[in-house]
Amino acid sequence: MNRTTERGSVSIEVAVLAPAFIALMVLAGMAGRTALAAEAVEAAAHDAARAASISRGSSAAETAARNAAQKQLDWHGLSCRGELDPEFRSSVGTVTAGGFDHAFTSDVGQDATVTVEIVCLVSFDDILLDILPGAPGEKKVSATFTSPLDRYRSRQ
Repeated sequence: MNRTTERGSVSIEVAVLAPAFIALMVLAGMAGRTALAAEAVEAAAHDAARAASISRGSSAAETAARNAAQKQLDWHGLSCRGELDPEFRSSVGTVTAGGFDHAFTSDVGQDATVTVEIVCLVSFDDILLDILPGAPGEKKVSATFTSPLDRYRSRQ
């Protein structure tokens, strides 16, 4: 082969492969951010449920759960799009209800649990490029954790 026939072939290969390589790097960044966010949200749900379960009353439990979840998300450096709005549920025996009132008004000696669900919209606005048209600008990450109330401790 003659060297003059191959002139410019490297430039063409780079021009073709560079966008694919950049797209791969952006997708890796999105996957990494989602994995870290899932870990942070899981830890926030765990801490929120635990903080709620050691509280004495339902309103104190909701406040403690919100604070614990926000503290955990801040510690991980995760800022969710929108306000942190955890969902609170409780159960006594096999009956489940919204909010923590149901668990904290139950009699001492009954099995009661509190459940906290954290939902976070993780933004990719800072890493997305025009090279990936149609890529989502955010991903919903959620975690739920349930913690039991002490059977023999007074409630409210």
